Amino acid sequence: MSDDKIVLTGIKPTGMPHIGNYLGAFKNSIDLSQNHKTFMFIADLHALNAVHDAKVVKQHSYEAAAFMIAMGVNLENTALFRQSDINEIYQLTEFLMNVTPKGLMNRAHSYKAMVEKNTAANIDIDSGVNMGLYTYPILMAADILLYNSDIVPVGKDQKQHVEFARDIAGYFNNIYGDTFKLPEPVIGEDCGLIPGLDGRKMSKSYDNTIPLLCPTSELKKKVMRIITDSKTPEESKNPDESTIFHIYKLFANATETAALRKRFLDGGMGYGEAKTILFEKIDSVLSEPRAKYEHLMANTKEIDDILFEGAERARKVASKTLAKVKKKMLGL
Repeated sequence: MSDDKIVLTGIKPTGMPHIGNYLGAFKNSIDLSQNHKTFMFIADLHALNAVHDAKVVKQHSYEAAAFMIAMGVNLENTALFRQSDINEIYQLTEFLMNVTPKGLMNRAHSYKAMVEKNTAANIDIDSGVNMGLYTYPILMAADILLYNSDIVPVGKDQKQHVEFARDIAGYFNNIYGDTFKLPEPVIGEDCGLIPGLDGRKMSKSYDNTIPLLCPTSELKKKVMRIITDSKTPEESKNPDESTIFHIYKLFANATETAALRKRFLDGGMGYGEAKTILFEKIDSVLSEPRAKYEHLMANTKEIDDILFEGAERARKVASKTLAKVKKKMLGL
C-alpha cells in the first residue's frame, strides 16, 4: 500500500471502546495514520438516530476523540474532527439521496436487523425505525466520498458501509461522469472472535466487555469477573479454550504468551492467579495511554483545539469536492 493513499476513518461516539472494538478496527486506523494522510471524524451525526440527549452526544464525542489521541493517532498526518462541524457533509448527503435506490437501503444490515427483530416480536416491521437509521448508509457514503478516500479501515461487520459507498459512487459516476473514487475497505489483522467476560463474543449488547481505558480499579473488577470452568489449580488446563489466555495473548509478546501457555498446560496455577497475570499485563500496556486519556478528559479545551484545527483541514478538501458535485448536478 503506497503512502500517498488517503485513509478515512469514523468513530461513533457511543462510550468507551472495548478491547474488541479497538483490535477489530481502531488499531488498524491508528497504525495507518502513521504513514498516510488520514481524515478521522467523530461521527456525532450518526449517533443521533439512537441518542437523543445532546449532553450525552457531546460527552461521548470528547471521549472518542481523547481515546484516539491517547492511543497514538498521528496528528501530523491526521485531520481529527467532529463530523457535524463540516457543513459540506449535510449537502453532499442530500445530493447523494437523489441517486441512491431505496432498495439499497433495504439491504442495510442495521435496517434489516430492526425488521427481523420487529418481525419476531410480531409488530410493525418499521417500528422504531427513524429516517436517520434508514438512510444511515447514505450519510456514511458521503463521509467516505467527501474526502477522496482511497482506503477505509473497518471491522468485518462494517465492510458493507464501504461497499455501499462504492455502489453510490458508481450510481453518481454513471449519471454525471467520473467524479468519485471507488474506495477500498481494509480489514484489520484477524484476531479471531474476541471473547467477553462470559465467553461469548465481546459486545456491549451482552454487557460482557472490558473497556479499553477504564480506571485500574474497574479493569481489575472486569478481569476478575471472567467466567472459567471448575478445574482446580493443580489440574492442567487447555489455554485455547480459556478466555483469560485468549485476551492475554492479544497484549503479550510471543515469549510471554508461550510462558503462560506452558503454565496452563503444566498445572499448578489457579484461575485467580491467571486472572491477576492478565490484569497486570493489560494494565501495564495501557497505563500510559490511560493517563493521557484522563488528562485530555480533564482538559477538554485541548481536545477542542485539535478538533477545530482538524475541521479546518477537512473543509479545504470537502469544499472542493462539494463544488465539483454542485457543478455537475446543478450547473452552479
